[in-house]
Parts: sequence; C-alpha cells; structure tokens
Amino acid sequence: MTLRHAASLLALAAALSGGSAFAAPKADPQKTVSKLVTSPAFKKAVAKLDADYDRTVADIVTLTQIPAPPFKEEARAKAYLEMLKAHGLSNVEMDAEGNVMGVRAGTATKGKGPFVVIAAHLDTVFPEGTDVTVKREGTKLMAPGVGDDTRSLATLLAYLRALDAAGVKTRSDILFVGNVGEEGPGDLRGVRHLFDAGPYKGRISAFFSMDGSDPSRIVDKGVGSKRYRVTFKGPGGHSYGAFGIVSPMAALAHAVTDLYAVQPPKDPKTTYSASVTGGGTSVNSIPNSAFMEFDMRSESAAELAKLDATLVGILDKAVATENAARSTVAGKVSYEAKVIGERPAGQTDPKSDIVVLTAAAISALGFEPQHGDSSTDANLPMSLGIPAVTIGAGGKAGRAHALDEWIDVEKTEGLKGMQVGLAALLAVAGVD
Repeated sequence: MTLRHAASLLALAAALSGGSAFAAPKADPQKTVSKLVTSPAFKKAVAKLDADYDRTVADIVTLTQIPAPPFKEEARAKAYLEMLKAHGLSNVEMDAEGNVMGVRAGTATKGKGPFVVIAAHLDTVFPEGTDVTVKREGTKLMAPGVGDDTRSLATLLAYLRALDAAGVKTRSDILFVGNVGEEGPGDLRGVRHLFDAGPYKGRISAFFSMDGSDPSRIVDKGVGSKRYRVTFKGPGGHSYGAFGIVSPMAALAHAVTDLYAVQPPKDPKTTYSASVTGGGTSVNSIPNSAFMEFDMRSESAAELAKLDATLVGILDKAVATENAARSTVAGKVSYEAKVIGERPAGQTDPKSDIVVLTAAAISALGFEPQHGDSSTDANLPMSLGIPAVTIGAGGKAGRAHALDEWIDVEKTEGLKGMQVGLAALLAVAGVD
C-alpha cells in the first residue's frame, strides 16, 4: 500500500465521520437499537432466521466439508460465490485475490457506496488432506474449521434471506464478503487486496469481520504482529575434527536467550515467542545452518516496531558474539532474516458509531458486551483509521484450530446470538 493511498483512505474515513450516517450517534445508542430490535421489520427478519435455521445448519455442513487450506480456498470460494448469486445480490464477483462478494444496495447510495462491509473468512488453518467430514452428536457439530470461520459464512447467508423476507431496506450499501487469507500464513491477504487494490478500494466506510461464535465479544483493538524465519549460517564441519570453529547453533542459542531476557510492556500488551526451530546435518556434525521462527505481537504499532528493532539488535549481537568466541578460520557465522508474516496494529475509537451501536445490540439482546483485542481481518481497516470491529456469529464453540473443533447449533442459543450481528449491521447501515 502506498503512503498516498493510505492517506486517501484516512481522509475518506475522516470525512465520513464528520457528518454522514456513520458519525458517532447523536441519539442514545441503546434507545436507537432498542427501537430497531422491537420493530415489526426486525421481528419479521428474526422469524425468517428461525424458520430457516435448519438450512443455516445445512449450509455450515456443506461449506465445512469443502476443504479450504491456506492459499487453496478456491473450491470453497467458488461454492460460496454461487450461494451469494442465489441470494439476489448485485455485482456478485470473485476478485483477483480470490475474495467473493456481492452488494445489497441501499436506498440512499444505490450501490455506489460508501459501503458497510460484513465479511467472514473462507480459509482454515488446516493443511491439504485434512479430513473435514462433519460429525454430529446431538446439537454439536465437530470438524476442523466448522466454527472458525465456516459458521460465520453461513450466518451471512442467513442474514440475506432474513432481510429480503422482511423487506428491510438500509440507507447505506452493504457489501457481503467471503474473503481469503485470514489465517496464519495468509497474512490478511484477502482484506489487504479489498482495501488496497480491489474494486471497492477507497469506498469502504465501516467494516464488520464475523469470526468465531461468541455474540458478546467486540474486538475493537487489533493486535499487530511481525514474524521472521531467521537462518544462521556457518562453515560446518565434523563435530570432533573441526571442534572449535564457529557454530550457527550457538549463535541461535545466544539470540533466543537474549530475547527472553527482554521485558516487554504489559500495557500495551506486547509479546514474543521463539516458536519453530530446525537445522543441522547429523548428530556428529557442526551444523552449517540452523533456523528459528520468531513471533512478535503488540496492541501498539510503536511498541511492535520497538520490539522489532530490539530483535534485530539481538541477532546482530548473537552473530558477533559467536564470531568472537570461536575460530573463524573456515568462515564466519552470519544470519538471514526473512519476514514471513506482518499484520498492522490498530484500534477503533471506543466512541465510534460501530463500537457503541454494536455494544448496544449486544446489550439489547441480553448479553454483556466484552471488549477485547485479537488479530483478525479487522486489523487492516483499523490501521487505516476506518471504523472496524470483529464480532461473533452466535452460539457456543470450542477447540478452534484443533482437529476436534466443535460448535453447538442448539437453536435457542444460536438464534439469539445470530440476532446480535444482524442488529449491529442494521444499526450502522441505517434502516429506512
């Protein structure tokens, strides 16, 4: 993303917050949302969610059983594209990155934007070849990826059917998105493209990411991250015959030890981890290379940058220390640091429209709002100053990112939770 583009997006967000439908609500948000959820139209939409609940569960099963490993989401994306087409949206398409989307036009903007986005991610963390067959025990569905984030994809379809059945017209355009690349190595590539190069670049004014289940959760702080794969290299040699020469493994050990001596701030929360390691030739060889993957995270972009600089200094020192400690007659130790992941930190103003109205929707439907931080698709718009939150699809779930992942599709709790996202969406988009 260019600085000029980032600046233009920030300017758009600032302009929109100055007096449009997305400005901080002038009326009491609790009263606004209470009026919304008690309206005949909303009740009719909920009745459709209720009547269609088994169909929503069936959609969850269908989508879960289409594998969507990182960078290989195409089969699920194509299936979801057809589902969006069947729900009467306009401009249904797949963009160059593989995101699928469609527009539900508003009465004021008539499909030309600015857009309120509600998105769920298509990808899972599980590698190709993982068995994604859904097993059911009572009201529990169990399969890799069933909750993160397949339930949300099905919930978005349910919202479309409910809005159409109830004849709900929003003032603002809503863009429904199934995006790629949220998990791990995907590094938010789907939403990066959406904001940086996609057909709606510069026209998105508010962003909901639906991820996970908990309907009481509002993620309004985006935890930034930076990840490196660091490879230490050296001459290598026989463990006995070449003993005394420099070792990449020793430099790696210095780096890990020094990193874990760093005391990062607790507020804003900042963390690090030496996570994956490997290298060497054999047990009786001094390795010619060894690698370590490092993960750093923070709620603060400034603290993340500071930790990043600290790690680079540690790597430099580790190599210098090893080259000074042992013989370099056969060559010196060096390192190469490759960035394997980078997510921007950000925060949505707690007084912004999207946060206070979402909190009001949670309260109006009988839950206690829980504000929190996480690393989700909402990080990207947050970092650009565009109002964004991550919300849950409703119901209970557990064991995300594990092979025994599960969700509970018990209807009463699930239906109640689904209403939160619908109410928040409508409150931000405005209802005629």
